[in-house]
Amino acid sequence: MNTHQPTPDRIMHLANGYWATGILGAAAGHSLFTHLEAGADTADELATRAGISVRGAQTLLDGLVGLGLVEMHDGRYRNTAEATTYLVEGKPTSLSEFATLKMTHMGALVDLPEVVRTGGPVRNAAVEVADNPHWEKVVTAIAAQSTPVTAIVAELLGLADAGEVSILDLGGGSGIFSATWLGLNPAARATQLDWAPINAIARRLVAERGVADRFTCIDGDFHRVEVETAAYDVVVYSHVAHQEGPEDNTTLFAKVRGALRPGGTLVVCDYVVDDDRSGPSFPLIFAAEMLLKSKRGGTWRRADYQAWLAKAGFEDVTFHSTRSPTTVVLAR
Repeated sequence: MNTHQPTPDRIMHLANGYWATGILGAAAGHSLFTHLEAGADTADELATRAGISVRGAQTLLDGLVGLGLVEMHDGRYRNTAEATTYLVEGKPTSLSEFATLKMTHMGALVDLPEVVRTGGPVRNAAVEVADNPHWEKVVTAIAAQSTPVTAIVAELLGLADAGEVSILDLGGGSGIFSATWLGLNPAARATQLDWAPINAIARRLVAERGVADRFTCIDGDFHRVEVETAAYDVVVYSHVAHQEGPEDNTTLFAKVRGALRPGGTLVVCDYVVDDDRSGPSFPLIFAAEMLLKSKRGGTWRRADYQAWLAKAGFEDVTFHSTRSPTTVVLAR
């Protein structure tokens, strides 16, 4: 006999999940985690520093304690280690801007039942156009997610000591891979192929890192722009595959294969699903975002990547976890 009777607690949390998005977004928007880190440890002090009401500060603190992002000790509040690492402004891994951004996306979810019925966006919600203002905010907000991954891949490839390597980043967005790797290797050079408005964002980040002299941009749609043959030691394809359908991914992998020098490596970073679709949790849930916003995208299985890469001519494919939702795929 099963003595563990189900309770509605988890379903209540899930059904009201927008509360968590709102609490986190509002706290990040008012810099509460940054103020907590600086020593403001009561509702009154946080309200003063953030310029919000005491009632509002207390409500956010209660919510953040409930979410496990803030702890109380002897009547005073402090960030958890998780919040200190990922929600304090100014840190390279800070997701505070991303948390604020996601709060503005909640309204789009009302379309999901109809999107599920039709199999794609129903309000011209697809984002795959160069002049979509969506990119300006999203590209900068998600850069912090890739910061730890850039370091992991650099170590896997030994990039710091690789000498005069040439890097191509397809759909490179913020330019975080180029900025990080050029900083690690003073002999490396990087090129980013992306839409002009996005390349402008990347140029700013790379310039801030002091490595702009070894960074070049090619403006255009990476589906259509030709790339030089056998010109690159490393090609990056980070968080692009989930926006593409199987045919486009296969075509792009073949294009990359031709752009790589002998012995070169394709680096794919994305949310990868187990072959039996039993996990991991984040990639499985993220698929709904792609259904809502893209025409053909999704979160793809390891077997999908292996099949596409083999068809494109890659023989050595390995998968590497990053202690984050992102999986790194190396193909040679």
